[in-house]
Amino acid sequence: MDLTGRVAVITGASSGIGLACAEHLARAGVAVVLGARRADRLDTAVRAIRDAGGRAEAVPTDVTAQADVDRLVARAGEAFGSLHIMVCNAGFGYYGTVEQTEPDVMARMMDVNFMGTFFGTRAALPVFRRQGHGHLLIVSSIVGRRGIAQMSGYGATKAAQVGFAESLRTEFAGTGIHISVVFPVSTETEFRDAMARDYGHSVTGLGPKQSVDHVARAMVACVRRPRPEVYPHRMSRALAVINAVAPAMADRLVARYGRRRQ
Repeated sequence: MDLTGRVAVITGASSGIGLACAEHLARAGVAVVLGARRADRLDTAVRAIRDAGGRAEAVPTDVTAQADVDRLVARAGEAFGSLHIMVCNAGFGYYGTVEQTEPDVMARMMDVNFMGTFFGTRAALPVFRRQGHGHLLIVSSIVGRRGIAQMSGYGATKAAQVGFAESLRTEFAGTGIHISVVFPVSTETEFRDAMARDYGHSVTGLGPKQSVDHVARAMVACVRRPRPEVYPHRMSRALAVINAVAPAMADRLVARYGRRRQ
């Protein structure tokens, strides 16, 4: 699919997977509208995309505020005339046992990771319905398919995204509206730095890792040729299969290669 002239909105776009996705889509000819809380980072990203010949706008956005997300999506129509791609990417994580996970941390994760996705979807779908086509990409995590020790809260929010997307896929089956879930493995982003800054600890692990560009390329490929699920690290799909048919074996695998608190 030629993406020239398409318009995308990306949340969590000031760094990490969201920023890489915006950059790769812009190179493919997509006009991008970036949303995140850090206005200075957004401005820097927009200037870089424009300097490279792309089209970009930015709207400071807190994805837990529905009005902010509505304003972000509306900006796509105001600046570029339409909306074809909605990328719900904003999220953060926490590592710790259930007892170590304070209720306010869990509530905040659910607000950002799931409700941010809900608000983004709720804002984009009316546009998609009116025009009869559109593509929603939800950035979950491999832990949304198979949880790991001491990330039960984070895994729950990511699994919630998966259930949400599966229901939507059924609702729009056979139409021009596509729903895709992205399942990255551990990715080199600010994820761990943010955890260390906000909660005083980070995590490390023995499992596979990937770059933000690797994930972004997989997402652009999915936009060109829509499919329900995207596993940027191809072998991670095997974990989802093993978990479905042999969950005890999956328990042993994730125990061996899971993350550790630093």
